[in-house]
Amino acid sequence: MRISTAQMFHQNINSVTNKQSQTSKIIEQLSTGKRVNTAGDDPVAAAGIGNLNQQNAVVDQFLKNIDYAKNRLSITESKLGSASTLASSARENVLRAVNGTLTDSDRQTIADELRGTLDELMAIANSKDESGNYLFGGFNTGTQPFTLDASGNAIYHGDSGVRETVVASGTTIGANIPGDKAFMNAANGLGDYSVNYLASQTGEFSVESAKVTNPATHTPDTFTFTMNGNDLEVRDSSNAVVTTVPAFDPSNPVSFNGMEVKLDGKPAAGDSFTLEHKPEVSLIDTISSAIALIEDPNKVNTPAGKSELAQMLNNIDSGMNQLDVARGEAGNSLKSLDSYAATHEEEKIVNNSALSMLEDLDYAEAITQLEQQQQALNAASSVFTKVGTVSLFDYI
Repeated sequence: MRISTAQMFHQNINSVTNKQSQTSKIIEQLSTGKRVNTAGDDPVAAAGIGNLNQQNAVVDQFLKNIDYAKNRLSITESKLGSASTLASSARENVLRAVNGTLTDSDRQTIADELRGTLDELMAIANSKDESGNYLFGGFNTGTQPFTLDASGNAIYHGDSGVRETVVASGTTIGANIPGDKAFMNAANGLGDYSVNYLASQTGEFSVESAKVTNPATHTPDTFTFTMNGNDLEVRDSSNAVVTTVPAFDPSNPVSFNGMEVKLDGKPAAGDSFTLEHKPEVSLIDTISSAIALIEDPNKVNTPAGKSELAQMLNNIDSGMNQLDVARGEAGNSLKSLDSYAATHEEEKIVNNSALSMLEDLDYAEAITQLEQQQQALNAASSVFTKVGTVSLFDYI
């Protein structure tokens, strides 16, 4: 068989080129530390590597979501803790104001302290996160959630929205506590109704509780209680008599309209008060009302004033419980976020271990292969050089 000079030249060129290509491939692997740099290096391994990298990208996004939610909830939990401390301080001051031996100056001092507490509480309720968004505005993060009207009542400009954060496939966790849930919607300390005491009250009494016991037969309304001699008369908002209790005994609750009212102490003849349906109260409103009452020297030390302060203490207690519940919810969410973060970190460790097995380079083996390929390349180059210079004239 005849072998032409061109064919021999072509074969030698291909041999050198292949050796150079294989050598370059090993050098690239050594520089990247990866055995598989392209799908052509190992198609099966490349497919697995792509899937694992995609899984890690999803896990990284979950971890970013968790970090963001943890930052917001950590600030929220801290703010609610501070609010609870302020509410406790407010309760102590309201309790001090009940003391009948205090002078007007003493009570004004207490009112000033309460006003400072209220200002701090409002500042907490209007707190922002690191991005400048309001923490307690629900979905409405760009508008200040709480303001006070001319009467000192809180107005909530936010909503009840809970911003859900995706922390795992098909799983979300709330990353905020709405302001109405934390500061506004505390359960009424008396039950389902609030009391309006009249300044004309002379008897030493207060409403201990006013609760709906049978919702099926209850119709919300405003009810007026009046002591006619020894009898207690109850009228609704249309002035119709709802019930009359002859020879009223305060140790027995008054039951009507699917509700039950308990009194602590007995009203004097002619005393009257009203019950207004109000199952939820605002901690901010309660403190604001306490300030107004304590600053009114004509009312604070009267039987009606003392009864109102007693009701306010109950409502502050309820507001503190509401803050604790909201803080507990934030704490539980933080605990869940930590758990999901730990799970994702473990998942990344497993994925990275699998990635290492598929794509990481065995340096010792690669260096050995590189030396072999370099020797083969040198040999092929040497042979090509010698063969390429031989001609027929060398044998003549």
